[in-house]
Amino acid sequence: MQDLGRLGFRQFGVSVGGALDSHALRVANLLVGNDESAAGLEITLGGLRLRFVDDRIVAWCGGGFDVRLGSTSVAAGHAALVRSGQELMFNQPKVGCRCWLGISGEIDVPIVLGSRSTDLRTNFGGFDGRALRDGDEIALGRNSKHAQSLVDLLREQRISPWSPPHDWSSPAQREPILRVMRGSDWNRFNDVTIQRFTNEVFIVSPDSDRMGVRLEGIELKRNHDIDLISEAVVPGTIQVPPGGKPIVLLGDCQTIGGYPKIAHVISVDLPIAAQLRVGDRVRFHEVSLTEAHQLLAERERDLAEFRVGIKLHVR
Repeated sequence: MQDLGRLGFRQFGVSVGGALDSHALRVANLLVGNDESAAGLEITLGGLRLRFVDDRIVAWCGGGFDVRLGSTSVAAGHAALVRSGQELMFNQPKVGCRCWLGISGEIDVPIVLGSRSTDLRTNFGGFDGRALRDGDEIALGRNSKHAQSLVDLLREQRISPWSPPHDWSSPAQREPILRVMRGSDWNRFNDVTIQRFTNEVFIVSPDSDRMGVRLEGIELKRNHDIDLISEAVVPGTIQVPPGGKPIVLLGDCQTIGGYPKIAHVISVDLPIAAQLRVGDRVRFHEVSLTEAHQLLAERERDLAEFRVGIKLHVR
């Protein structure tokens, strides 16, 4: 279970956590009539079956999953009406590894440090601080007026014809290029290493999780092998530990780190980074801070328009 994260506690060593693709969760929540910050389910590599005891609206965004409501396929980015007793199934994805499910009424679990998110590393938040198991019963809140309007609207159609842009609902890519900005330790690497960093292919290592994606490939050598003072790190930071194999930090990353920070994945590309799975090939491309700001501002403007469009569909 994840929401938009545990904000305001990094000074105490508490990770932000939350959905690794917060944008996908926001979109899924909008589609089902929830507040954008509502808690939903983060599903990794499929294998999930849910049975509902009352009528709910559901929507999911993320990797290339095969999702079925009974025998009916439910595409990413479309709201669907689930009737009492029906089952929703998530099979293994063909592309990517994660998706986010919004359920009308929101998942009702205790708020811990301002969030309903599960922190798997320290076992708190969410559903008893752990991943869900067979037989777990999840409490849901009441459908909002907006969600109830969607229930009435979809009684015949069952699945909405409207959806967000494809790269919002299905951001996973087979061989992505992640856009990055220079990190504070960019100049600790020589020109040859930097050129290889932005041109060579890296492979996702099996030793990857919600904390970070470890990459195999060329060794990124520093100019001088000296100790660094630990500094703040955030999701998207790319650290280079001894051995020169980079790590792309994700939502459950630590709050400080002492490895050189060669670069940072820009915010709008974090959803793509969240989809990287073992064996995936990935490249990096440098952009400026100005470009990163423009891309983020553009996405937020588009989301504001999408928010209005959703309301017009259910008036």
